[in-house]
Amino acid sequence: MKPITLSKPPVVWKTLGPSFILLGLALGSGELILWPFLTANWGLGLLWGALLGITLQFFLNTEVIRYSLSWSESVFVGFRKLSPILPVWFILSTVIPWSLPGFSSATAEIMHSLFPAVSAKIFAIGLLLLVGFLLSFGKSLYKTMVRFQTIIIVVSLATIVYLVARLSDGAAWSQAALGLVGHGDGWWFFPAGVKASAFLAAFAYAGAGGNLNLAQTYYIREKGFGMGAFASKITGLLSKSQSSKIRGSTFPQTAGNIQRWKHWWHFTNLEHALIFWFLGLATIILLAILSYSTVFGQEVSSGLSFLHAESAVIGSQLGSGLGVLFLVIAAFMLFSTQLGVLESSSRIISENISLMTNWRKNATDPTRGFAALVWFQIAVGIIVYLSGMTEPRALITLSAILNAAAMMVSFGLLFFLNRRSLQPAQRIGNFRKFVLLFGVVFFLILLAVTVFGW
Repeated sequence: MKPITLSKPPVVWKTLGPSFILLGLALGSGELILWPFLTANWGLGLLWGALLGITLQFFLNTEVIRYSLSWSESVFVGFRKLSPILPVWFILSTVIPWSLPGFSSATAEIMHSLFPAVSAKIFAIGLLLLVGFLLSFGKSLYKTMVRFQTIIIVVSLATIVYLVARLSDGAAWSQAALGLVGHGDGWWFFPAGVKASAFLAAFAYAGAGGNLNLAQTYYIREKGFGMGAFASKITGLLSKSQSSKIRGSTFPQTAGNIQRWKHWWHFTNLEHALIFWFLGLATIILLAILSYSTVFGQEVSSGLSFLHAESAVIGSQLGSGLGVLFLVIAAFMLFSTQLGVLESSSRIISENISLMTNWRKNATDPTRGFAALVWFQIAVGIIVYLSGMTEPRALITLSAILNAAAMMVSFGLLFFLNRRSLQPAQRIGNFRKFVLLFGVVFFLILLAVTVFGW
């Protein structure tokens, strides 16, 4: 067999792509719902949490990238090598929080407000079914996701920038700058009355959240970065079924391979910093400023009332058409998040089931398992919605708290994985070790405060 030789990375602009999917996962949760809700009720002083949250997720995601550039297998295979129990953990910690239909419920509520003749229930179920068809029948799953998420991100950001430019003033931007260092209106870091659960949920969703951050391993492989060029891909349900090996390989530690890996590491970090960290943080700040400039001080503590209040203010000041456009953009952002959630979570659950059942055979069909899990989660979401659990922000908050616990575990697991399972030239450095351990401790403290009310 010919020895593996890593290819040279392309120029920076050609590396753009994988992070758009994770950014799309973030748009409809923390960015659109949770941080603007906190801002509407307590001002911009909590933005330090968004900055810290998305920065921690940046380091978490890039440690996933480190492993995925080094092995032609997913990071979940690496975890399975650490312990045969871990696939069970990833199945449960993905199914439970991500089967809650918070994003489709929120989209349905907005669509019902725009088209009252159609019930929110029909919208919610119909949107989940639409997600299933989009994910099942696209020719290339990765290309379907990147194109859809990129369009939503570009259109959404352009609209939000315009609205913020028209409705905000210098005072709002000054408050946002102070908020990034934890200074609110007469308080530091935490205002009186803010619930720990609301802050934890927003902190966990300052980015993709939960196990979905680990799905970056698939997008690195699908794009063919590093050792991902030697990994199998997931296609649509109607495409030809292909069996692939579960366990992959790393590359020979020649001087040329090590140097090319370092180039891949540099470019993928830059791509993730530009798309996920910078655009994600910018979107949180812009939507928080829009919320502050339109509805801060109003009584908007229930459900998605703050979002509808924002639309009303935008409509009164800039014209009713723009108020409606804001809600339409919000609905598309939420729908794109639901699409991304089911895509990423189904990949994770499907692969971890294979790691439990086919480990000795070392063979799996990722396409068929993925499609089955997509429709299973859609069925669970419909059942949950029909059971009466329909309040969008409550569902999203509950999901975020559960995902915070999952993310805490992921920080710790990546700390061990990238110390033990990589060649010396690719192993994690001391600064990143500290960041991962800090992530474990910080999430543990937030969870303890939330659960025990300290």
